[in-house]
Amino acid sequence: MSAFTDLWRELADVGGSPEQGYVRFAWTPAEWELRSWFRAQARYRDLAFEVDGNTTMWATWNPGGAAGPAVVTGSHLDSVPHGGGYDGPLGVVSAFLAVDLLRRRGVTPARPIRIAAFAEEEGSRFGVACLGSRLMTGAFDPGRARALTDRDGVTLAEALSRYDFDPARLGPVPLDGVHAFVELHVEQGRALTVPVGIGSSVWPHGRWRMDFTGEGNHAGTTLMGDRRDPMLTYAFSVLAANKEARVHGAHATVGRVAVHPNATNAIPSRVTGWLDARAASTETLDALLASLGSKIATRAARDGTGFTITAESTTGEIGFSDALIRRCVTVLGEDTPVLPTGAGHDAGVLSGSVPTVMLFVRNPTGVSHAPAERAEDEDCEAGVTALAAVLEELACR
Repeated sequence: MSAFTDLWRELADVGGSPEQGYVRFAWTPAEWELRSWFRAQARYRDLAFEVDGNTTMWATWNPGGAAGPAVVTGSHLDSVPHGGGYDGPLGVVSAFLAVDLLRRRGVTPARPIRIAAFAEEEGSRFGVACLGSRLMTGAFDPGRARALTDRDGVTLAEALSRYDFDPARLGPVPLDGVHAFVELHVEQGRALTVPVGIGSSVWPHGRWRMDFTGEGNHAGTTLMGDRRDPMLTYAFSVLAANKEARVHGAHATVGRVAVHPNATNAIPSRVTGWLDARAASTETLDALLASLGSKIATRAARDGTGFTITAESTTGEIGFSDALIRRCVTVLGEDTPVLPTGAGHDAGVLSGSVPTVMLFVRNPTGVSHAPAERAEDEDCEAGVTALAAVLEELACR
């Protein structure tokens, strides 16, 4: 049994199962168990452990007492609802194993190597993707973050306090101590046909809340012609998003909806849906949103309903460091694929502040954010080897 298999199994039962998927929301018991695991891994390896004001965890390997900016690697531990186990944790597990591999080789880095586990990357609990890294880079206001609420009405400030984190400490973290950031991640589509690839860019993407309002009424006594039913406008918006995405060569998904009063025999008074939209360019994404918004507004006027759309989190077009990509290609081989991704990552947020690059590990199912997401142990081991090689290149030369 490999070192990867052994360490990976330690996470297999936390917050779910490979068959049913995982529910590992930020600042919940399942995520806390993963935080305890991270802390234990750091201490087992005699790595310095700390937690910053945004609850990002850090483990630092610096055997020679080197000064200067660190090479950082890692990912996140939280999940989407009933998501796969690899999205996020693979990068954290691989980071610890890469340090182990460098130690066995007798490597003494000239720069510190730090492992990070970012908080609320998926945004599954408080609705803002990559919240920890956005706060770190100053891209998200700490006051606004503290006021965010989850589906049970718990504020982020309350959630942090329950785990003895101080909400007042949320905010930007100086990044002059970071030389480069390398995030290893499972590939989330079918683009990678070899064990390991290099990320080139992230599509612009975001999340928008669509609010539809109408008149609540009785399902059995209200004439069809007298209705102001926001569900009809919402249903139109889902179909329109699908059509506009296809027309523009983009991606659009409405995967979450909330209905009030959510009764079988009542016309709803309010429907809220969440749109996830992504495209290869900012211009394409903007065109999709403009066309979709216009069509929904026209339909709302016909239905006698109200419609507003509000951006909850957005990320512009991102290109990773050309210099780091070239160094990765040199280390891993000229035939290593270099590919873009439509998925968002902490690396994308950090790329505006520090040199950043990503490594991807092949996903044989091409499925992600669902239980069928997976990677073969052999490919994950290849990912560890590749990550160790890149860390040695960046931290030792």
